[in-house]
Amino acid sequence: MITITAATGRYRRLVVEALLRRGIPTNEIVAAVRSPEKAANLAATGVQVREADYDRPETLASAFADSDKVLLVPSADFGQRYPQMVRAIEAAIDAGVGLIAYASFVNTDTSTIRLGEAHKQTEAFIRKSGVPYVMLRNGAYIEVYAGDLGGMDYALISGTLIGSAGTGKISGASREDLAEAAAVVLTSTDQAGKVYELGGTAWTKADLAAAVSQLTGKPLVYQDMPVEAYTQVLVAGGIPQFMAEIIADAGFSATRGDCYTESTDLPCLLGRPSTPLIDVVATTLKRNGLL
Repeated sequence: MITITAATGRYRRLVVEALLRRGIPTNEIVAAVRSPEKAANLAATGVQVREADYDRPETLASAFADSDKVLLVPSADFGQRYPQMVRAIEAAIDAGVGLIAYASFVNTDTSTIRLGEAHKQTEAFIRKSGVPYVMLRNGAYIEVYAGDLGGMDYALISGTLIGSAGTGKISGASREDLAEAAAVVLTSTDQAGKVYELGGTAWTKADLAAAVSQLTGKPLVYQDMPVEAYTQVLVAGGIPQFMAEIIADAGFSATRGDCYTESTDLPCLLGRPSTPLIDVVATTLKRNGLL
């Protein structure tokens, strides 16, 4: 039995779909979710849907029951990620899970990005726990940079894409590629103890702006800003101060090399090159009605 936590998220749903494509029977896949009613489409496929709320440990034991492997994906509750992961790991161990695959972030052991601290703590806790594990250190989602969180429509109107990443290289990848890589690992043997740095072909924010411009036919250039100035622009746009600081720091981390890897783990797992930046950007712009 393979259990996917937080399975209503985009990446997690894609992992379930990739497992099905790889021939895993629906009754051997568990979609562990906080709100089962939101996973009706997964239940309709025959996948088992179980309640699993990181903040309600009593739901985790039954969610992980009979699971051989668990893909543990952190929630979007950034301030609570580490304690939530500790509860989930302890529940998985109590349930006798044979392998925890943790969805971490690229370069976790050396990264200075603020969002990476919870990943560092979680990876350390997993190792200390003694449970067999595999680390899936995912590169940044290209879709997020290409407009999934909004803002690209304004960038196209103004002709300027702002940020604090400088000329830093970002080894981003599509959610679909990262999900497929996770499915490959979850359906392969002898994975315990492995650490995968899953980055795609590197690009800069200027490359992203050029791709968007090429696809839309509208002029778009990247304008770099100091972290503090970028933070205040985000706040002025309605983003809470704490979140604005997180976003600006995540951008600036590219200048420190935190988002770049020369690892070939992703294409090796996929058996092909990762999906090119411009193709992922095109799909994202279409989904968001910008192309």
